[in-house]
Order: sequence, then C-alpha cells, then structure tokens
Amino acid sequence: MTSSTQAFASSALSRRRLLAAGAGLGLALQMWGPRALAAPGRRKFVLVILRGAADGLSITPPVGDRAYAPLRRDLAITEVALPLDGDFGMHPELKTVHRLIGVGQGRFAPAVAMPAAGRSHFEAQDHLEAAAGDDVSSGWLNRAMASLGRGAPVEGLSVGPVAPLVLRGPVATSSWSPGRAVETAARLPMLVQDLYADDPLLGPALARGLKTEVLAQANLARLAADSADTPEAPNAPRVSRGMLGDSREAATRLGDAVAGFMREESGADVVAISLDGFDTHANQAGALSRRLAYLDSLLGGLQSGLGQGWGETVVLVVTEFGRTARVNGTLGTDHGTASTALLLGGGLKPGGIIGDWPTLQEARLFENRDLASTTDLRSLFKGVLADHMDVDRRALDTTIFPDSAKAPPILGLV
Repeated sequence: MTSSTQAFASSALSRRRLLAAGAGLGLALQMWGPRALAAPGRRKFVLVILRGAADGLSITPPVGDRAYAPLRRDLAITEVALPLDGDFGMHPELKTVHRLIGVGQGRFAPAVAMPAAGRSHFEAQDHLEAAAGDDVSSGWLNRAMASLGRGAPVEGLSVGPVAPLVLRGPVATSSWSPGRAVETAARLPMLVQDLYADDPLLGPALARGLKTEVLAQANLARLAADSADTPEAPNAPRVSRGMLGDSREAATRLGDAVAGFMREESGADVVAISLDGFDTHANQAGALSRRLAYLDSLLGGLQSGLGQGWGETVVLVVTEFGRTARVNGTLGTDHGTASTALLLGGGLKPGGIIGDWPTLQEARLFENRDLASTTDLRSLFKGVLADHMDVDRRALDTTIFPDSAKAPPILGLV
C-alpha cells in the first residue's frame, strides 16, 4: 500500500463515512447478511407500493353497486370506466392493466387491508411493509427471501432514493435511484472497493453496489440507443434524467429500465418500487388520474421490457389503506380502510375478483365512513409467495408474517 493510500485509508473512511461516500457516488449499499438462494426457474416478483393511500373505489370503481354513485357524487367513475364486468370497471387511465385483465394476466382484490392498520400514513406503511406487529426491524419481503432454500442466489433490488422497509432485513439487497449517475471512469469507487475487498461486510456490499451501477449504466445506454425523441445524439445521462418527472414517457422508460435489471442472468429476482402522490384530500379527480397514468405506463414499460420473462413474473400493486366512501368538502377523500390490490403477470391462473365485496350500503360501511375490508392483505402476500416463489407455509405463518395463522394464504392465483 502506498503512503497516499495509507493516508486515505486511515483518515476517516469509517463504515458510516463510507456509506455517505457511496451515496455521493450514486451507490446505495445495503449491508445485511448473505444473499438468499432461489429454486430453479428464476421466477420474478415485483411489489409496487402506492404511498399516500390510493383510492380503490376509483381504481376499480364498483359500478354495479347502487350506493356508489350517490356516495361519490362528482368523483364517481361510471360512464368513462373501462368495462370489466357488470359489477366493476377500471379507471380510464389504467389501460394497460385493463388489457392485461382482458387476456387473463391480471386480477384484482377490491376490498383488502392490513389488520388494525389505523389511518396514519407512517404507521400504516410500517405495518404494511414489516407485517410483524410493533417490530419494524425488517420487512416481510426480505424475510421471505431469507426463507428460500438451496439454489441460485436471489437478488433483491429496490427502486427509489431510499430502500423501503419491506426489503430491509437479513438478506443483502441493492437499490437504484433513477436520475443519478456515476462517472464509471472515476477512480474513487474502484479504490474504495480495493481497500475493503477483504472486509466481510463492506466488501460484498461495495461489490454489489458497483454491480448495480454497471447494470444501470448498461440499461441506460441501451435505452439511449433506442431513443429517437431528440435531434441530439442520445446519451445515458439524458435518458436517466428522462425517467424523472410525472409523464407517461418517463414512467415507461423507468419500467423498461427496471425490466433491464431483471433480464440479466444475475439480475434482480425480487423488486420493490415505491410511488408517491396518492394522498388525494383535495381535487382528487385530476391528481389521481395523473398518478394512475404514471403507474399504468410504468407497468406497460415493465411488461414490454421483460419480453418472454413476463411469463415468469408476478406484479402485486398495493397501498397502505384506502379512502373514505364519501367525498369531502374539497372534492377529495380522506383516510379510509380498505382499498384495491392489483395482481398482474404472465403466469396467473384465470379467475375473477379476489375476495368478497362488502358493498357500500350504509350499514356495511366500516365506522359508517369506509369501505370495509373482506380480505387480509397478508393472505394475498402469502398466496403469491407460496405459489410463485415456493416459500414454505410454516415460514409464512411464523417468521415471515409472525402470528398470522388466522390469515391463510389465498392459493391458486399463480
């Protein structure tokens, strides 16, 4: 080691400072334990969390429920709803989801919630992602990865500026934040990796972060090569910035980029994506339409980007709780209880809605204000993990979702 390198090493690259340095380089380093192992087949699972409490009564409007239009008044989505059956429609911005349901690659649960989630965003999101009572030290998706038996390594990836709780825990995962880029020729990342190559904690984490960045740059270069939307020569940084914002084009590019991570031979098997902006207390119609259009385009980009891999992929879209059945005084809705969950993928078994519909009759509303829950979200999570990822039933009831035996898995979905 040279004197300059010794000075660099002894100055201060403590583990905490190294994490800060990694963040500055665009690397997100999550340093929990070893990698999980998967069974053959490389099945893929994507969890999309709609933060802010997405309104299920607008995502899948119950057009056949006679109480719906009087409760929702100006926010009722009836004639413009995309047709599903006589009982439910689909929000007009969810064209991709509607198409997938039409070809048997999509289903929905119209009245789901976590038990005792409350109506606080932060507490309910912790409850949704940890699913372990008051213990928020790890997320259920990470614990599910930890329970997998022998096989090829399972790679986990979160997409966004902060790794969500659901993917934190004993299994090492990676994260990627769109719009940030690392100068791949920079010497510092390589130097730091060399310095900590023998560190049992930081060495693997740095290698994983750099690998994620290499995959990101490769995906951006591919998207740049395919781009013809500007007269200038396309480049990866411009494409990366093009994933920012709320447009359908940005969402489609993001979905395609995530698919690029998943297509690689050693790419992501489990992905968690967080989307904000679903807390619609005022002027809900326009705000929700924009966010659902973004979600729909992201899902479309993901499906098209995966190609044949879509047949081995399951996507689950959830939110922390629903919204009130009645409209408030500012043409919005307030924090509620049950909402809609979307289940998509090329390998789904055909079927109708998941769970029962409680109706919106006044006597059936929860606390005289909310759509009541008929399906425990943990049952939906368990069913997907058991059928699609071959997670052990005992582990589902104990370590992954502690004390949840009374919420049996909904099997036969995949």
